[in-house]
Amino acid sequence: MFEGSLVAMVTPFQDGNIDFAGVRRCLDWHLAGTTEGLVIAGTTGEAPTLSKEEYGQLLDEVCRYVAGRLPVIAGATSYDPVAALQWVRIARECGADAALCATGFYNRPDQEGLYHHFRYLHDNSDLPLLIYNIPPRTIVDIQPETLARLAALERVIGVKDACRDLARPAQEHALIGDGFTWLSGDDCTAAAYNAMGGRGVISVIANILPRVSRQLQDACRSNDFATATRLQQALTPLIQALSRTPNPTGVKYACSLLELCTEECRPPMMALDEPDRQAIRTALEPWL
Repeated sequence: MFEGSLVAMVTPFQDGNIDFAGVRRCLDWHLAGTTEGLVIAGTTGEAPTLSKEEYGQLLDEVCRYVAGRLPVIAGATSYDPVAALQWVRIARECGADAALCATGFYNRPDQEGLYHHFRYLHDNSDLPLLIYNIPPRTIVDIQPETLARLAALERVIGVKDACRDLARPAQEHALIGDGFTWLSGDDCTAAAYNAMGGRGVISVIANILPRVSRQLQDACRSNDFATATRLQQALTPLIQALSRTPNPTGVKYACSLLELCTEECRPPMMALDEPDRQAIRTALEPWL
């Protein structure tokens, strides 16, 4: 179910509230752009700023609107496993197909603590789980041996890997074998990750260039890594421009240029300065 080009979708806001018309425009953009899956209320979706009520409303609207045309993965993260389970259960009630759960952050659990965090979510829900390993944000890093223990659980079906260690998918595959899904969490290494055994990407840049992200992933699936590398290199200036400021400020500004939604983010994300806007406009222009 989960492979190829999936988008870490922005959450459109208007005057401080979720802009549901903007949500639907973004969904139409992805349906037309052949995106293969949606990640809703993740980092790019500004999940930490959403109330539980807003989270449920957003997922309800997305699941209702796509009506099975695309799989929906709901971000469901907290450093407290009891709180994370509440997000997972809301996602299940709204009709999400899986939950994406990041490692416990702030309190910096060891490998045994990480295992039990995800084991608790698994044992107390019936929703498939994708593990999100992103040490730059969470401080802790799920080691291959720990991921292999988690992969042995019935409903732990894959990983979103943003540790930027391109040896990981090969190391983990040796421990886990087939029947597990490896998804890159970094646009900047999407092609290289697939070359090492990945099966797709959860992409920020797919918010604005869904067809190009899909083309890159299709090339990888066909073992045409010459084409995939060419696309990766062509995308790099835009990826770098979007990365000048904290995610999702850059990609939301780019979405506003495409009239998908406003550039509005919730605090503590701040509006872009003009040099950052110009860098994004310049990098995006060749693709328009």
